[in-house]
Amino acid sequence: MSISHVLRVSKFKSSHSCRWLQVVRTLLPVALISVLVGCSSAVTKLETWEGNPATAVNAATLKVPGAIQVSRVNGRSMTNYLINDLALDYALLPGENQVVFTYKTIWAKSGVVDNGESKVYVIESEPQVVRFEASPNETYRFEFDVPETRQQAEKVMPEFSAAIVGADGQALARSTNWAPSEYASTARTPLPDGQATDGEALFSDGMSSLERLKAVWETASDDDKKAFLRWAFE
Repeated sequence: MSISHVLRVSKFKSSHSCRWLQVVRTLLPVALISVLVGCSSAVTKLETWEGNPATAVNAATLKVPGAIQVSRVNGRSMTNYLINDLALDYALLPGENQVVFTYKTIWAKSGVVDNGESKVYVIESEPQVVRFEASPNETYRFEFDVPETRQQAEKVMPEFSAAIVGADGQALARSTNWAPSEYASTARTPLPDGQATDGEALFSDGMSSLERLKAVWETASDDDKKAFLRWAFE
């Protein structure tokens, strides 16, 4: 076997490997995007209740853009995903619903940034709460003014408010600032009209003892929690 033959074979193998590398590099981003799209589609409809309420078959849908992050619905904590700007749909039981959320805008910094310094400005609203009556099988969405510049975002964010809009484009309710003390009135699944009063709802909607304890725990102060733990382990 001649030296030239060996060189030709080596060159062929090398070019063949390079072509495979190029193919892999081309297809890898496509594969990653497909995986992300698949994961996104798998989590884009979130139930906001526990158990199997009968009215779930007629659940309404709240469409939430990526700039808005819902933290609680009717007192129940919602899942936080690694992808912050993920648009999600939330399934709501018919009846009165309370949604707690924040609105966040991100702006790129111009020029060079120091090592370890964030490359973006994050401007976020105070926690907001909006209450509205959801009809069976209806679709709702958030509507709000979108700032065009970072300076405008900084100016309007302290007074930020969003509306809940129905399929007909009519605003049903507008958000206001939310306080954690509102846990007590929202840690429950909505009930059809006439089943219970607001004061009775927490303990008369078929909740298990564990669910009741969880609901009460969320409303307790830090001192109350410490006192309970001391009592429980004495």
